[in-house]
Amino acid sequence: MKRRREPAYPPYRGKRAVDLAILAVLALPAAALGAVCAAAVRLTSRGPVFFRQDRVGMGGEVFSVWKFRTMIAGDNPIFPDASRITSAGRWLRRLSLDELPQLINVAQGDMSIVGPRPTLPYQVERYDGRQRLRLSVRPGLTGLAQVSGRNALGWAERIELDITYVQVQSVRADLQILARTAKVVLSGEGAEGHPTDDPLASPATAPAKARTTAPSAAGTPDGTTT
Repeated sequence: MKRRREPAYPPYRGKRAVDLAILAVLALPAAALGAVCAAAVRLTSRGPVFFRQDRVGMGGEVFSVWKFRTMIAGDNPIFPDASRITSAGRWLRRLSLDELPQLINVAQGDMSIVGPRPTLPYQVERYDGRQRLRLSVRPGLTGLAQVSGRNALGWAERIELDITYVQVQSVRADLQILARTAKVVLSGEGAEGHPTDDPLASPATAPAKARTTAPSAAGTPDGTTT
């Protein structure tokens, strides 16, 4: 069994308690909003409401991330064209509501409220030693890169912002990022697209497919990478 490496910058003391406190505040409104999102996904396209996909978390450990499905059923590329995104999916992505089910990952301890966004295994394989510092903490629902340009940034630039967060993380930093997140989500800043020509993001070979989750059946990958 491969031994897990100790993080170079471990999460600050009390970070898990902060996550759980925020989760307790968000649980009921998030459940109500999630029900509306789930109904929109179900009513506007065929297929499961959720999809799950392997992502890399703290210390390089792989976990299964939750999202609302935003694409039509079928085999979807990592960088899909707009025709494959459902009508509900466009709004879910625009407002980042497709990420709402990741509160489940926070409750399970795989993610934090604030931290670097979880990336795909093939992307992590391309990290250099410095870039692997972003794996020192649990991935987050939002992070410094998400409030500093989001998908408009190149992957290397986003990783540098993630490393900056890892090095200066604190309760104050988390609260500041959360406050900025509300403005970014409402404005839709940087929500569209990914830099498809970035070598850190573009798959040379097809990565592992996502696992979709429905109440009674499995579906098809959604294929998003944020």
